[in-house]
Amino acid sequence: MGRNTRRRPTGPRRATFAAVALILGGGGLLAANVYASATEGGLGSEPVRQTDSDGNAWGRTPGAATIDCPDVGDRLTAVPDRAKPDVDKELALLDQQIAEAYQRLQESAQAVQQDSGFADSAITNPLKEKRAATIERIVTAIDQVGDRPQGLEALAACGLRASDDQTGDQDGNGQDQDGQDGQNQSGQEQQQGDGQDQGNQQAGNGPVAADFVDITTVQPNVQNPRNGTDASRGTFATSCGVNAEGLFNSDNVIVAPGVTNGAHHFHDYVGNQDNQAFATDDDLASADTSCENEGDKSSYYWPVLRLQNGTREKDADAPGGGTEGNAGEIVTPQQVTLTFTGNPRSKVVAMPRLLRIITGDAKAFVNGNANANASWSCTGYEDRQLKDKYPVCPKGSDVVRSFKFQSCWDGQNIDSANHRTHVAFADAEGNCAGGFRAIPQLVQRIVYDVDAPSLEDGGRTTPLFAVDSFPEQLHKPVTDHGDFINVFDEDLMQEMVDCINDGRKCGADADPGSGSGSGDEPQETSTPTPAPDASAGAGGGSDSGDAGGQQTPKPSSGAPGTPGTEPSDDGPSEAAHSVRPKADTTPSAEIAAATASPDHSDDHGAREGGKERTTPAPATGGKASAAAAGTEPQAVNGGLADTGARMWPAAVGGILLIAGCVLLRRVRRPSA
Repeated sequence: MGRNTRRRPTGPRRATFAAVALILGGGGLLAANVYASATEGGLGSEPVRQTDSDGNAWGRTPGAATIDCPDVGDRLTAVPDRAKPDVDKELALLDQQIAEAYQRLQESAQAVQQDSGFADSAITNPLKEKRAATIERIVTAIDQVGDRPQGLEALAACGLRASDDQTGDQDGNGQDQDGQDGQNQSGQEQQQGDGQDQGNQQAGNGPVAADFVDITTVQPNVQNPRNGTDASRGTFATSCGVNAEGLFNSDNVIVAPGVTNGAHHFHDYVGNQDNQAFATDDDLASADTSCENEGDKSSYYWPVLRLQNGTREKDADAPGGGTEGNAGEIVTPQQVTLTFTGNPRSKVVAMPRLLRIITGDAKAFVNGNANANASWSCTGYEDRQLKDKYPVCPKGSDVVRSFKFQSCWDGQNIDSANHRTHVAFADAEGNCAGGFRAIPQLVQRIVYDVDAPSLEDGGRTTPLFAVDSFPEQLHKPVTDHGDFINVFDEDLMQEMVDCINDGRKCGADADPGSGSGSGDEPQETSTPTPAPDASAGAGGGSDSGDAGGQQTPKPSSGAPGTPGTEPSDDGPSEAAHSVRPKADTTPSAEIAAATASPDHSDDHGAREGGKERTTPAPATGGKASAAAAGTEPQAVNGGLADTGARMWPAAVGGILLIAGCVLLRRVRRPSA
C-alpha cells in the first residue's frame, strides 16, 4: 500500500481556520442584522402597508405618484333639473374610476418605476377612455333637456403627479396669510417635505410627517373686518352633540344623491339622523335630530379624523374605509361648537329651508386652492390658522378644526350644479357682492384630544392623525371640508335672524339677558384653554418662526376663538358638547402600549364649562423639547428598548468578529 502523505492540520493552522470562521460568521451576522433593521419601517424607510380584504396593498413610498384628473363637476355651472339625477350618477362614476385607477397605480408601483410607459398604457390611457365615455353621457343628458355644455370632452385626460407635489401656491408653513373666509386663497406656496421622513403611514396612502407643523412656529395670521354701523352683531348657538353614538357613512347626499359610497371616505354626522345617500327632502324633514332644540333638524357633517395606529374599525373592509386607504382609529370629537354669526356690514336674512352649503374642497390636493377653506389650529393658539398643514400642539393644548361657511346667498337657489355658485363668501370688508344677500354664517369648531404625533420617527411612538379623503388626495389637510343642509324649523330660523340682527346672544347655553345690540366695536374674542389630559407636544415640522415656543398662549376667560369670526359685543356663545374620545375598536396590545397617554400629574388646573382645563405649557417642555434638541424618545415601540431587542444579533456578531481577529493575531504572532 502507498503511504498517505496528506498532512494533518497542525494546532496553529486549526486556530487560523477557527479565527477565519469566527470573523466570517460574526461579520455576516452583523451585516445581516443591520440591513434588516434598516429596512424594517423606521426613519426614512419603506412605509408599512395596509391591505384590504383581498390582500391588495394600499401604500405609498417616498416619491410615489397619485392620479391627477380635472374636476368635471366643478366646471358644470348649469344643469337642468330633469338631467340632475343622471348627471349626479355619472359624476359619482368619475370619482369611482379615479379611485380604481389609483389602486391599480399603487399595486403597480414597481412596474411604473421600471417602465416609464407602463403607467400610460395600463393606467392613464384606459382611465381616459372610461372618462371620455362617462363625460359624453353627461353631455348627452344635459343636451336632451337644455343647452349642450361645451368643452367637457377636453377634461377626460388624466396624468400622474408626485405625491409631494401640491397643485396651487401655498406657503411653507401652511398659514392663511389673509385670514379671511376662504376667498382669494391663491398666492400661497407649499413645500410638501422634500427629503423629509415619510414615516410609517400605517393608514396606507398618507399622511406623512411633512404634513405637520409645530403651531408655536406659526405667526398670528387671523384678521377680522371691522363692524360697520349696520352690522348684525348677534350670535345664535345650537348644540347637537359630538356623534358619540357613531353615526358614520361614506355617502354624500349633496354631491352624489342616490349613490352609495359617493364620498369614498367616511363622515361624522350630528344633527339630522337620516342623512344617507337615498334620503329625500321629506326624509330629512321628518327625521330625528341629535340637537337639543328639536326645531333644528339640520345636517352637519365632515370627514372623520383617524389615528394612524393600525386599529381596525368596523369599516376596515368596507368601501370608503380600509379598502380605499381610510384606516385607523376614528376619533370622537371632544367638543363640537355650532355658532351662527352675523355680517359686519349689514343685517342678515333667513336661510331658505333645505339650503345646501359645502365649504372647502375634498379634492384640493389636485384641484388647487381656489375653493380650499380648511382651518387647523390648537387651543390657546387660535389666532394662527393652518390650511395645508396639520398642527402639532404643545403640552396641554388640543387640536382644533374649524369651518367658516359661505355667508352670502343668491336669493333664489338652495343648491347649484357645482354646489358652489348659489352661495359665496363676503369680501375682505364683509360685503356681499353681485346682488347676493347676507345670511347667518355657520361657524363650526371641532376639538380633538389627540396626542401630538412623534414626527422624528414618522409616528412610530405616537401615531400621526389625518382626515379621511378620496384615495388619490392622500389625506392632505388642505382637502378638509364641511357640509351643511338647513333643516331649521322656519320659526326657529326667524328667531335666529332676529337675535343676530338685534345684537343678542341666543341659543344653547346663552344667558337670556346677554346682548345689547350696541354700536360699540367688539373686543377680541378670547381663546379657550386646553384639556389637562392632552398629550405632550412632539415639536418639529418646521425650522422657522418662534422656535422653542417662547410665546405662552393666553388663558381663556370665555368663548372659543374661531378663525376670522367677527364676534358680538359679548363674544360668540359656546354651545358645545364634550366627551372623552372613543371608538368601537380592537387595537392590538402592542399598539395600545405604544400610544398610551403620558402622565399629566403636573398639569395646573383651571375651569371651563365645568371641566378642568389647563393653560398650555410652552413648547420647550415635554416631547417638544426632545424633538427640538434632536433626541429620540424612549418608548416601548420605536425607542431604545425596541432597538435593543432587535439589535442583539448584531451585538453577538460583533463579539464573534472581535474574537476571531484576536485569535488570528495571536496565531500569526511569531514565537519568542
